[in-house]
Amino acid sequence: MIQLSDIVVKFGDFEALHNINVHVKEGEFFTFLGPSGCGKTTTLRTITGFIEPVSGTVKMQGSDITHVPIEKRNIGIVFQSYALFPTMTVYDNIAFGLKIQKLKKPEIDTKVRDIARKVDLTDEQLQKAVSQLSGGQQQRVAIARALVTGPAIICMDEPLSNLDAKLRVQLRNELKKMQKYFCITTIYLTHDQEEALTLSDRIAVFNKGYIEQIGTPNEVYNHSRTEFVANFIGDINPLGEGVAKRLGLDGKQHHFIRLERVRVNREKETDEYQAQGIIESREYYGLYIKYYIRAEGQVIKVIEKNDGINIYEVGDTVTVGIHPQDVMSYDAQ
Repeated sequence: MIQLSDIVVKFGDFEALHNINVHVKEGEFFTFLGPSGCGKTTTLRTITGFIEPVSGTVKMQGSDITHVPIEKRNIGIVFQSYALFPTMTVYDNIAFGLKIQKLKKPEIDTKVRDIARKVDLTDEQLQKAVSQLSGGQQQRVAIARALVTGPAIICMDEPLSNLDAKLRVQLRNELKKMQKYFCITTIYLTHDQEEALTLSDRIAVFNKGYIEQIGTPNEVYNHSRTEFVANFIGDINPLGEGVAKRLGLDGKQHHFIRLERVRVNREKETDEYQAQGIIESREYYGLYIKYYIRAEGQVIKVIEKNDGINIYEVGDTVTVGIHPQDVMSYDAQ
C-alpha cells in the first residue's frame, strides 16, 4: 500500500532520517512510535509530501509518489491541533476539501451528512461553530474532514495528545472501531507506548532517525529487538550482576525482564532462579499492585494481580522467581 525505500532526509548538514524502510499493508493500522525528535513526524511529512527526501522513494499502491504534490497524493491528514477553522461551522469544515474539488452542492451535502453520521456527529452539531464543540467532538470533525474526500490512506499526527487522560482512552477505542469500520489504511503517530500497543496492527519504533524495530505489539513488547526498544516500550527491570550471574547469563551483556514476568511467593519451578527479598514500597492501581522488592543488591519491580487477599506489606519478606527464558539480553554498546 505505502512503501518507503531507503529514505534519507536532510536539513542542511543534519541527517534527520537514515535509510528508512517501511511497508504499510492495505487496511493496516500502522503506528510510528518514539520520543520527540526521533524522526517519526519527518517520516510522516515525507509520506504526505510536505518534505522531499534527498534520496529514496515513496510508493503508494505501486506508483512512485516521491515528487507528486501534496494535493495529488490522495492522503487524508489529521493534525495534532486538528487545524480546523474555528469560526466556520462543522458542516463547512467537513465540506472544505470537497469544495476545493469543485463538487456540486447536492453531492457535497450528501457526502458531508453521510460521513458525519458515521463518526457520530448529529445534524445539530453540523450547524455549530467548531469552537462550540468539546475536544472529542472536534477530533471527530477532523477525522470526518480527512475521510470525506475518500483518501487511499489517512495519516494521524498525535491526534489524542491534547485531550485529558480519560477522554484519550475513550477516543482511542473509538478510533480503532472507526478504522476497522472504514477499512482504511492508517498511519498513526504517537509517543505514548500504551496508545501504540492498544491501537496498532504493527508498530515501527523510531530512535534518532533510525527504525529500531518493526513488529506487532506483542513482538515489540515481549521480543524487543534492541535495548532501546526494551526500555522504551513499557516498564522493565535491568538485572544487576548478582542476578545475572546466578541465572548463568553472559556477564558482557545487559539483561532485562518485564515486571509481570517476575514471580512472587510461588512454588519453585524447573530452571527458575529464586531469591529472598524485602518489600521496600508499593503502588496500588486497583487491578494490580506494583511492588518494589530489594533482592540480590538491587530493587526489582513486580506487578501482581490484585485479588484483594494476597497483598504484601512494606517490610514483608518474599521470594522472587525469574525464569532465564523470560530475560531479554543485549550486547553492551
